[in-house]
Amino acid sequence: MKTNISLYLLVSIIVFVNACSSDSSHQKIAKTKALIKKNASKTSLSEKEQLAVLKYHNKIRAKVNLNPLIWSNELAQYAKKWVANLANNDCKLQHSSNSNYGENLFMGTLGHYTVIDGIKSWENEKHNYSGEDLNSANWRNTGHYTQIVWRNTTELGCATTVCNNNLIMACNYNPAGNYMGQKPY
Repeated sequence: MKTNISLYLLVSIIVFVNACSSDSSHQKIAKTKALIKKNASKTSLSEKEQLAVLKYHNKIRAKVNLNPLIWSNELAQYAKKWVANLANNDCKLQHSSNSNYGENLFMGTLGHYTVIDGIKSWENEKHNYSGEDLNSANWRNTGHYTQIVWRNTTELGCATTVCNNNLIMACNYNPAGNYMGQKPY
């Protein structure tokens, strides 16, 4: 009889501890969702991130002897509006339309990817580019990279948002690049 009571008490304690742990997990999930929701409204890069993004773009451009870009608050504002729009539309990456700007988009798991990782992913397309004119066949595998190194581009502006635990980044370029039948540099 004592064994049954002891076993009953042990099972009761385990059930109670699991129930408490479950409540704690639900609270953590709720706090995480609230934090993500709060951060989803932050679509601007910090000054430090802006400088890092600009510096990395210019490092890529310097490798092919191109002039550095300058930061444009106008382009950053445009990117800010676009990433907010993406966050409000199920976080699906799609390019803005009716824009006179060039545009690169990136999405990666929040906490695992940074804005620099996004730019590195675009830079990695360089191994697909052999210096030929852009066409519909090669643009798909090189278009992010060739936009970064488009010789006539002078300005850059980027923004980010958080959506469904993903970092979304848009960078806009002025003047736009990636014209079919032309080389970026």
